Amino acid sequence: MPFANQLYSFPMNVRKTSRLLFAVLIVIPAWLFIGTSLFAQDQPVSSHAAKVLDSMPHAKRIGQVAISPDGTQVAYLVKGELAVIPVSGGPSRAIAVEGKLPLRDVAWSADSKRLAFIADLPGEVPAAQVWIAGADGSAPVKHAELKGYAESPRFSPDGLKLAVLFIEGIPRIAGPLQPMTPLAGVIDEKAYEQRIAVVDLETDRLTQATPADMYVYEYDWTPDGQAWAVTAAHGAGDANWYIARIYLANAKTGEMREIYKPKLQIAEPRVSIDGKNVAFIEGLMSDEGSTGGDIHVVPITGGGARNLTPNIKSSPSALSWTGSDRITFAQNVDGNSSFGSVSLRDRVPKTLWTGEEMAAPSGYAWISGHSLTSDQTSDQISDHVVTAIVRQSASTPPEVWAGPIGSWKQLTSLNSEVKPAWGEMRNVHWNNGTMRVQGWLMLPKDFDSGKTYPLIVTVHGGPSAACMSRWDERGMGAVSAMGYFSLCPNPRGSYGQGEAFTQANVKDFGGGDYRDIMAGVDALSKQYRIDTKRLGIRGHSYGGYMTMWAETQTHRFAAAVAGAGLSDWVSYYGLNDIDEWMIPFFGASVYDDPAVYAKSDPMHFVKAVKTPTLILVGDRDGEVPMEQSVEWWHALKTLHVPVTLVVYPNEGHAIQKPADARDYTLRSLEWFEEWFAKAP
Repeated sequence: MPFANQLYSFPMNVRKTSRLLFAVLIVIPAWLFIGTSLFAQDQPVSSHAAKVLDSMPHAKRIGQVAISPDGTQVAYLVKGELAVIPVSGGPSRAIAVEGKLPLRDVAWSADSKRLAFIADLPGEVPAAQVWIAGADGSAPVKHAELKGYAESPRFSPDGLKLAVLFIEGIPRIAGPLQPMTPLAGVIDEKAYEQRIAVVDLETDRLTQATPADMYVYEYDWTPDGQAWAVTAAHGAGDANWYIARIYLANAKTGEMREIYKPKLQIAEPRVSIDGKNVAFIEGLMSDEGSTGGDIHVVPITGGGARNLTPNIKSSPSALSWTGSDRITFAQNVDGNSSFGSVSLRDRVPKTLWTGEEMAAPSGYAWISGHSLTSDQTSDQISDHVVTAIVRQSASTPPEVWAGPIGSWKQLTSLNSEVKPAWGEMRNVHWNNGTMRVQGWLMLPKDFDSGKTYPLIVTVHGGPSAACMSRWDERGMGAVSAMGYFSLCPNPRGSYGQGEAFTQANVKDFGGGDYRDIMAGVDALSKQYRIDTKRLGIRGHSYGGYMTMWAETQTHRFAAAVAGAGLSDWVSYYGLNDIDEWMIPFFGASVYDDPAVYAKSDPMHFVKAVKTPTLILVGDRDGEVPMEQSVEWWHALKTLHVPVTLVVYPNEGHAIQKPADARDYTLRSLEWFEEWFAKAP
């Protein structure tokens, strides 16, 4: 469902403030927004929550790392600024373009001599430039100017061309998390297709290569540079990602030939070194970009796919060929980061490294190039290949690391002065019947085992996603600094325990997953001194749905915060922009099997709600439209339940503007503070 990655703590960029009893609807039309801090006048700057939030340390976020194929240099992005640093260590070198435009989507050439990247032009309508810089420090050269949205540049194997995903003329940034374009006039379902465009680097001539009626999501060049393996679907991009198939696209003619129709969702298509196979991840995924499942391989000529990791008790999320028949992959294992490898021959996955901290490959090129010599085997290559990652944990801010898997060396010190202002994070487990469940518990700041503290449960988005130990000053960190326990559970439906666990909530939203969460609250209340009169629950997207659902099932929570929650499956099905996601989870549309939706529908049980609820949503949310939040607000208001609704103008599913993001978090913290104080 909606935003898997955005909320494991609260949307990565989101915050709030509020304290009104009963219903107060704050809706500020876009035409009234002047441009300064959106809710600055509403916020009591002297509140305890505001002081806590303002005292939080702010670490620099690393957007992407890309290692050169020869394994000697790493490019990385921080707030749109690009730098390159040697793997051997030393100072980094900045790369900038005319006008100091924000940069993104970095890719290396096969010979490690050049870097391609995208520069975004200012303005309401997306426009971008394609640049190439020399690894030797020579000035960047602009090769294309595109009117529309562009991403994912990839050099051809011979380095003479550069491919890029391009949506010509689209009026907004592409992606289901972005603010949707408001409907107006005659609605003709205009589709903006994302196609592979190719720039000839000698002439700078740009050609749209793939057909106009296909939306390409991901692609990889074949070793001979004559084709791409792509994931694609007909029609609009946001919804149809869920039914994408794998095609072989001819780089000269654009002709696309289907080579695999999956049963579930697919991601990470990667062509083998010999060009004979395509590896990919297939599984039940609720969000584009939040990847988990099993690793499959299909012949590039088409045919049946082989599952290389059946019954693996983890969730692979990224992969790369590191030998003629071997694949190295990143995975989530029981809430921890891990790397593994698997051979096409024996199909026996092996673990290369596992750690509690979040050590995630960030971006496409996280593994260096490779070449097998006469005295090297595929197994040797996979175990010693150089990788680049962003490494972080709840106690350590993110930095760039590189080296063989498990033997990385820290390259950057971007956040060396930043220290956590919250308590210890612990990997915790409990049982719900025969189901073993994992989650992350952060202790209150300055924890004293002799004292009793409130607990706030944060339900991650997805549901196909997972909480992990990461640097999080706006989420679990802020909750801990308030003096509360913070629990982020990974109930059934989450990543980390294997595909069967991820699929365990199919046709059972609000069933086993809800019971898994409540079993965690009960188990931890026996192990820690938790004030069971001061329990809170919050979440965004699927987490917002689960918050709404929980308050229909129990009165144990003293307060709730529902971000972009789903309140009514019938109206949601007809309003949202990604309706294809529901079919794998419910087995049919709401029109064909309304009963399977009704049993999981919060609105059917709304009269049971007594919990004071804060509701937060963007007015241009396409994944979980604003109307879902308005329905829940209206129902609770009618039932005389204390409730506040805040609608953020010109925001999508991900609350992104800094002022809105801070407001989202601040309102949430103050809501819990207010209602915990009123608890008996």
